[in-house]
Amino acid sequence: MTMTRRDDRGAATTELVLLTPVLIVMLLFVVALGRIASTRQDVDAAARDAARAAANARSPAAARADGTTAAEASLTEQGITCRNLTVTVDTAAFRAGGTVTAAVSCTVDLADLTSLSIPASRTITATFTAPIDQYRGTS
Repeated sequence: MTMTRRDDRGAATTELVLLTPVLIVMLLFVVALGRIASTRQDVDAAARDAARAAANARSPAAARADGTTAAEASLTEQGITCRNLTVTVDTAAFRAGGTVTAAVSCTVDLADLTSLSIPASRTITATFTAPIDQYRGTS
């Protein structure tokens, strides 16, 4: 019984060729998760800015306009481009000592992470409630 020695030349190259696509997909997945986490923080900040701007307004109509403008400006400042942006400012409790709530919903496009033409997006929503100063007048 003779043992023949197996030739392993080229095995490492073959393994690298087979593993490279898997590693690239894993890397793209990690980048996508990072982008989603970062965008979530930016949308939270936009909701906070919208609620605070609305709380400083003098009327419910001005609160809605100021909140929407503040949310859009916050996202633009952070470099976030939403495929679909919805800003809702709830002024039901808009009075001295009341509150105002802003909800921001942003659909983020993730298709640029893949070199494939697969549409990928994620909708991120954040809500923030800000108090209205008890000792100020509203119109």
